[in-house]
Amino acid sequence: MLEYDNSAFYYFALSITSFYLVPSWYGIFKQIYTSTIGTDPSALGVEARTTVEKKKAENLRNASRGLKGLNDGKFISSLVITSLLSLVWVWMLYKVMEEGEIHSFDPFTILGIDSGADVKAIKKAYRSKSLQYHPDKNPGDKLAETMFMNVAKAYEALTDPTAKENYRLYGNPDGKQSMEVSIGLPTFLLDERNKFLILLIYLTLMVGVVPYWVWKYYSHSSKLGENNIMYDTYSWFYHALSKDITVRHIPEVLSGAAEFRKSNKVADGEMPQLTKILTKCKSSMMKPSFSHPTLLKGNLLLHAHLLGMTDQLNASQIASLKLMLKDSSNLLEAMIGICKNQGYLSAVKACIEFSQMLTQGCWTKASPFMQLPHFTDEFIKEKLSDMDLRTYLALNDAEKPMPDGLTDAQKKDVLAACSIMPQVKMETKIFVDDDEDDAVYEEDLITIQVTLTRKDKAKSVYAPNFPFPKKEGWWIIMGKKEEGRIIGVDIVKSSLQTVEHRIKMQAPNRAGTYDFDILLKSNAYVGFDMEDKVSVTVLDNSALPEYKIHPDDAELDDEPTLFEEIMQANVEQDSDSDDDDSDDDDSDDEDDGPAIRELTPAELKKEA
Repeated sequence: MLEYDNSAFYYFALSITSFYLVPSWYGIFKQIYTSTIGTDPSALGVEARTTVEKKKAENLRNASRGLKGLNDGKFISSLVITSLLSLVWVWMLYKVMEEGEIHSFDPFTILGIDSGADVKAIKKAYRSKSLQYHPDKNPGDKLAETMFMNVAKAYEALTDPTAKENYRLYGNPDGKQSMEVSIGLPTFLLDERNKFLILLIYLTLMVGVVPYWVWKYYSHSSKLGENNIMYDTYSWFYHALSKDITVRHIPEVLSGAAEFRKSNKVADGEMPQLTKILTKCKSSMMKPSFSHPTLLKGNLLLHAHLLGMTDQLNASQIASLKLMLKDSSNLLEAMIGICKNQGYLSAVKACIEFSQMLTQGCWTKASPFMQLPHFTDEFIKEKLSDMDLRTYLALNDAEKPMPDGLTDAQKKDVLAACSIMPQVKMETKIFVDDDEDDAVYEEDLITIQVTLTRKDKAKSVYAPNFPFPKKEGWWIIMGKKEEGRIIGVDIVKSSLQTVEHRIKMQAPNRAGTYDFDILLKSNAYVGFDMEDKVSVTVLDNSALPEYKIHPDDAELDDEPTLFEEIMQANVEQDSDSDDDDSDDDDSDDEDDGPAIRELTPAELKKEA
């Protein structure tokens, strides 16, 4: 009979809890290290390539450092649970070391005597243990019944010569065992006195704890849609976005995301400070379409970032702003997806352009050259008014104009920033898959291939004003600008030097020449957008060359299909079965009597 084995349970429990304790303690110590020493900025994806980027990297290190990381509720609960489980783990390890191997039979331990005890001590211990675990004194107690049998077995192993020899040779008084199997569960489960406690624990877990956590997980996940964006946010975006929306409207729309409603709640006494910020930002803001205080606060925080006025914010407001900037990429992509589905081409462009400005910390009136370090408005107006940023980047380093008075370190910053910023060329090609010629006919499935060629591989975005690392990406938009029609909107985030992206569409159903616009827009840099026009000449289907069937294909048409072969086989099988039945009927007729035959002419004459 299988027995519950404490030692086996301890081994099993030690193994299972180790799978939790090892990574949990690793995470705890890592959090403690991060809170005391700080995280290496390179581990966060931030590269300190210029002096201004070094400040950003140091800010990220300082943000990860401090006791606030140790005051987090998740960290504290993890620490408490891990510590309690560690104490249980140590206790189980002690019990394993105390009780020895799994289900090892030790008669001295069972009887509670020393290994050198004499026969008198053995008999005394046997009588004592037998009385203690006798079934008559412990009715219905499975544990006592098991112990009573083990006591008898232990006494036999120490007194009977044969059993003693078997124990010495095989570790069991019954002799060599083929296999020993026990149940890795604690023996206290068999104790009659513990049944109500065990039942209570089981009901608490199955009726209380498990349903609670399932409900909590479901109630949280049911609020989230694609990319972990709340459904309330999608609903708000659908309500606030329109066909004619502009870049200056986007901050207010982004501020209304459900993810920010708690963090952007206006605190008591905060409105006067927000009013001061509004006074300074008012000329650069669109008139708010909504008067809710939470929307107004989020709108002001975003404008403070875009206008370089974050020094006007307190610590709580800066924390709220960082939360908005951290989630801005996902939320803006969601806004672009909604505008794409609605067919709002100008709104898609506005969202992408706002993403560029938000990343670089500049607003609509700022020159793209302000993305370079140490550049001023005066220098840009005086020296670079007739040049765009892409042309400036294409110049040799010695030919690049720079503000007067820059130190060597500052000049290195400018050149480093120029080397980081992308230099991209775009080429387009139109073709029909698996076609022998390049001609496009009515309702053909055509492919527009857009090839991006960089001077170097993509690097992490140079954005010293954006407090988080960001990966370079390019939005490819195909449509008709004059009609505001969208055919395709996709983002390419590959870091390869040459990237190909394909857009598929069905050719118009009428012959003629059609022009489409291809727009290439950066997700992070201002002034790098490109446009191209592609023309598609659609020919009438009557101009298609006559299709000639290859002789081999014609022969294949005459061959039966798999279905026809199966049906023919079934028909032949039925025919054979009918023939067999006919033969059987003929045989039966022969058995019944002589067969009927046609009379000969002589027999017919005789009959007449």
